[in-house]
Amino acid sequence: MTCLRVLIGIGFVCLFATVCVAPVMAAYPERPIRLVVPVAPGGGNDIVARLLGRKLTEAWGAQVVVDNRPGAATAIGADIVAKANPDGYTIMLTSASFAINAALHPKLPFDPINDFAPITLAARVPQVLLGNAALPVQSVPDLLKLAKAKPGQLNYGSAGTGSSTHLAMELFMDMTGISLTHVPYKGTSPALADLVAGQVQVIFDAIPPTVQFIKSGRVKALAVAAPARFPSIPNVPTMAESGLTEYRFSSWFVIMAPVRVPRAIIEQLNRELVRIIHEPQIKAQFVNLGVEPLGTTPEEAGSHVRKEIAVYKQVIQRHHIRAD
Repeated sequence: MTCLRVLIGIGFVCLFATVCVAPVMAAYPERPIRLVVPVAPGGGNDIVARLLGRKLTEAWGAQVVVDNRPGAATAIGADIVAKANPDGYTIMLTSASFAINAALHPKLPFDPINDFAPITLAARVPQVLLGNAALPVQSVPDLLKLAKAKPGQLNYGSAGTGSSTHLAMELFMDMTGISLTHVPYKGTSPALADLVAGQVQVIFDAIPPTVQFIKSGRVKALAVAAPARFPSIPNVPTMAESGLTEYRFSSWFVIMAPVRVPRAIIEQLNRELVRIIHEPQIKAQFVNLGVEPLGTTPEEAGSHVRKEIAVYKQVIQRHHIRAD
């Protein structure tokens, strides 16, 4: 009986010791979160990241710090995130450029699929087909008629070889059978400026930076490459309304983390980000920017990125596109 009491006593001592020395799992997040944006400040990526980061900070009390790491068409910032400690304190908001980069460069310092854990597809940014204000066309059918009458004589601008604006036009030419001459720029801003000046006749661009140019009449908006008209430019028809029922082309913003971040943290981030994206005030701000709010599951986000990489690879290979 004495031995039994001793054994029971030892058991309680061991249990007490275990409880006392076992580490307590900290609640996430307990310190600032770094949100890497792999482009320079001021663009659509940066605006969306700062908007979501501010709302996350308000919701959780832990500061979200936006860290712009531009360069190599998003590869520098993506590489930082791929190699970061997978504890949920380094995440990334990137765009379609990430998928284009993966399609264009087979040898990146990271695996664009297997080195990242998708959190959510936050938003989509439809492309809009724009014409110079003096161009004698008012619609997509008008443009196709003019381009077929003058093969190779109309110029189109892009943000650079292999950019989303370049691939958007290559896909457009594939589907319509027209031939335009490519004039690559170092970014969409100079391409848009030369469209206004008449140095190029047409471009594809995202809606946010072009809305004021469209509303002021400095450029002609011929069609939105989206399933439905966009609220910020409601008078601009869709490609489907213009006769191209199969044409879709959008940029997008996806939030990802290093691949080994615990699933519980991925789910927590997903729940909070989706909630924020669907707040009426945030949705209204997105739409005013020309951005379509989404907020998907991690699985849907991952599927989207994989499909987009495959689509871009097809266009790049078909047209023998090489990076600048």
